[in-house]
Amino acid sequence: MTIDPELRPMTQSSILFIVSAPSGAGKTSLLRALLERDPQLRLSVSHTTRPMRPGERDGVDYHFVDVDTFQKLVAEGAFIEHAQVFDNYYGTAEQAVRDQLAAGHDVVVEIDWQGARQVRARFPDAVSIFIAPPSIEALRERLGARGQDSEEVIARRMRDARAELSHYPEYDYLVINDDFDTALEQLGQVVGAERLRTTRQAIRHAAALSAMLDGD
Repeated sequence: MTIDPELRPMTQSSILFIVSAPSGAGKTSLLRALLERDPQLRLSVSHTTRPMRPGERDGVDYHFVDVDTFQKLVAEGAFIEHAQVFDNYYGTAEQAVRDQLAAGHDVVVEIDWQGARQVRARFPDAVSIFIAPPSIEALRERLGARGQDSEEVIARRMRDARAELSHYPEYDYLVINDDFDTALEQLGQVVGAERLRTTRQAIRHAAALSAMLDGD
């Protein structure tokens, strides 16, 4: 007995995770911790035109490029998504994502709601997660605690955060980052549950399942 192909429409067991959050919700710190404890996960490194921040590394945190280079990549169709956020551009290279998925890795793309819509159109099996702060007040405190932005910039980020938050119903999962350890555990649970979906397990263990079903 073989497994009916209609029962497993996916062509690979690797998972593309879309993770979005308003600025200051703790998304980057949570993903860094998740990646450290899950060696199967890979973070897709986006291209951006924004300046490099202290402690960041080119090719690790982002691929930092100028506007002309970014626009050339857009014209070449290199991105599965790209968007303007604040005064800068961000984009995710399609080939890099597909290569990592084909190699058997689960991939995380860290993007805003605009990019998430574009990625879903190209990768309909992608799993999306939205990370939200426990309250607007907590978000304001976190943005202020960074010490990197002026009051004018913080005010703009707060306006944009409310706009970003309005799109949380479009996502498969919602994680509230009130307590860091709890939110990290919940992210890990989402990843683990998605890996155990029957459609993915059927692909991953196709030979063993077929052998068991065909046996005497």
